[in-house]
Amino acid sequence: MRLLTLILAALIAAPAAAQTVPATPPAGTPPQPPANLIAEPVALMIAAFDSDGDARVTRAEFDAGLRHAFDTAQKDANGTVGYLHFSDWAERWLGNRNAIPSPFEIDSDGDNHITWDELAARFDLLFARFDANKDGVLTRAELITLRPQVYRGPGRGRDRRKEGAPPPQQ
Repeated sequence: MRLLTLILAALIAAPAAAQTVPATPPAGTPPQPPANLIAEPVALMIAAFDSDGDARVTRAEFDAGLRHAFDTAQKDANGTVGYLHFSDWAERWLGNRNAIPSPFEIDSDGDNHITWDELAARFDLLFARFDANKDGVLTRAELITLRPQVYRGPGRGRDRRKEGAPPPQQ
């Protein structure tokens, strides 16, 4: 019976033992560079407005998606969204309470309440900014931001003091 238990234990452990260990890069291999393509939280939200799944957001899809997003926000008695409720909205639709655009840049009259017109006006500017070829349709390529890369190899940039190199000359 003990032999049978040992054989069963070996068979059960065999798949785990057969798994490969991820390969580590050879010593001296430079680390993978950081991504140079990023998407702003608002761009991800806009991409989700693509209702027909063609990977393009038309102005009609944009307007309908933004209206739907605004309608999901908890509103005050006067139908506006306060800053605290806007942060809940931002967490749901932008992924983070502190994502841009902030309520301070949307609330154009500074009354601490966001109306549909204020939100729509701010997002009109965003649509215009993302629509690089001005055709009234946002593609995934237009919603992606190219971030320039800065080389921070040994002895360069902020890591200089950590590596024991002398501080830069003033």
